[in-house]
Amino acid sequence: VFQRTPSALMEVFLILAQNENIEAIRASTIRLIRDSRHLVDEHFRNDIRNISMFMELLRSPNKIYTQFYRMKRYGILGNYIPAFGQVIGQMQYDLFHIYTVDAHSLHVLRNLRMFRHPEVKKDFPIAHFIVHRIPKIELLYIAGLFHDLGKGRGGDHSELGAVDAYQFCIHHRLSKWDANLVAWLVENHLLMSITSQKKDVSDPDVIHEFACKVGDQVRLDYLQALTVADICATNPKLWNGWRGSLLRQLYTEARRALRRGLENPGNRDEWIEETKERAMALLSNRKIEADRVTALWDNLGEDYFLRETYGDVARHTEAMLLHGDSDEPMVLLGKTDDRNYQGAAELFIYTQDAPNLFAATVAALNQLNLTIVDAKIITSSTGFSLDTYIILEENGSDIGDDPARVEQIVNKLRKALKDPSKYPEIVHKRMPRALKHFNIPTEVVISNDIEKEHTVVELVALDRPGLLAEVGGIFLDNNVSIHNARIATLGERVEDVFYITDLNGDMIKDPNLCEKLKHDFKEKLDQTAP
Repeated sequence: VFQRTPSALMEVFLILAQNENIEAIRASTIRLIRDSRHLVDEHFRNDIRNISMFMELLRSPNKIYTQFYRMKRYGILGNYIPAFGQVIGQMQYDLFHIYTVDAHSLHVLRNLRMFRHPEVKKDFPIAHFIVHRIPKIELLYIAGLFHDLGKGRGGDHSELGAVDAYQFCIHHRLSKWDANLVAWLVENHLLMSITSQKKDVSDPDVIHEFACKVGDQVRLDYLQALTVADICATNPKLWNGWRGSLLRQLYTEARRALRRGLENPGNRDEWIEETKERAMALLSNRKIEADRVTALWDNLGEDYFLRETYGDVARHTEAMLLHGDSDEPMVLLGKTDDRNYQGAAELFIYTQDAPNLFAATVAALNQLNLTIVDAKIITSSTGFSLDTYIILEENGSDIGDDPARVEQIVNKLRKALKDPSKYPEIVHKRMPRALKHFNIPTEVVISNDIEKEHTVVELVALDRPGLLAEVGGIFLDNNVSIHNARIATLGERVEDVFYITDLNGDMIKDPNLCEKLKHDFKEKLDQTAP
């Protein structure tokens, strides 16, 4: 039958998708399909009947992943989409991806289908809402299939895949608008994950920049669903509560920015004032005098109120007022109200600023076998540091509510920060076996942000236990103050960004010091790599 009517090679999968009662294909039929796969050639791909059936399959409400998986196994999918055929069995040599490119692409498709099911609404509420709201679900599936198909060809895989996706859409009689949307999704499929993990999503400027790149609500919806499906299909261990919360926060704030209009960017003063008003309301309910609160807040600076939620501001304020003028470092450890970091613990430190405070803190956390997933470092006008670290256990799990563990962490940090000049010695831990197979040379880019009056250090290196403690030591040795940090771990690779100044609070303009920092990072971090 396939020799006489090659289109039956496409029709069989459409029939399987449209009839839930048909659960399997006979072994003899599978052999015939495999023996006939050579018939899926250019003529087959140009046949309007096959084009129509393929699009109908994508729009089918049932068993899409199952049929695409069968099409791949039987040799049909790789012939029908040559770009897919080129990546079948192609390994991705990192810890970020644990599947071959073809398997990963189909897992993305499976996840996008899964988002439609009611049982996933609790874990993926926005994605569940989006897949029922978007007008053309098939465009999302095409983007999921094509997002990584440009790999292995040299060049930017996102750009190469976008070209393939656009041509595929036009060939399949989709409108130019639809084709452009799919191509944009493929080209920008990393935009949302990179923004949420490497930039401060509580900064109105970051939100405005991201919203401008996205442009409209339709793109935002499609991109959010694709991003979540992609991360979950990359490595099951990669998805966790705090990563999901970062994406939810970015989506929510970008949606607000788009509704407000890109010509009306979020006002920093309004953002700060709203945070203060809501925090003050909470503190008033706790019978804390407004005058005392205002006097404290006047010395904290704007950045603090931009980066913290009103609930955390209220909690910190109450603790700082209780702490008073004590010379002892104040250390708070508990759950944060920030939805960005659900599933992680917040460590808040309020103490007299010192050049080596960051180095002392990360070294102590290293000794405690804790992982830092984000850091917000602020210095008040009165010379106090208000530092927030979002932390997990070394294995990625939540710290939990064990009083003994919480007490151990708090006491260790108080001891370390009481005299940060004698910061705890870095513990050199054994390199995990899985990381020993990777060779990622350290990359350092240093630039000056004139607007924010900081020097920006972008660091890419091989992840390993104690890496951040090593980084803190390098900054300390070079008399550099850290004012903010974004910590991002992507599989075996870390991509961290630090905002620094010299000890006088000025940008680093000395080219010799910049070169020395680069040299020290490369020499010391590459030396400790396997």
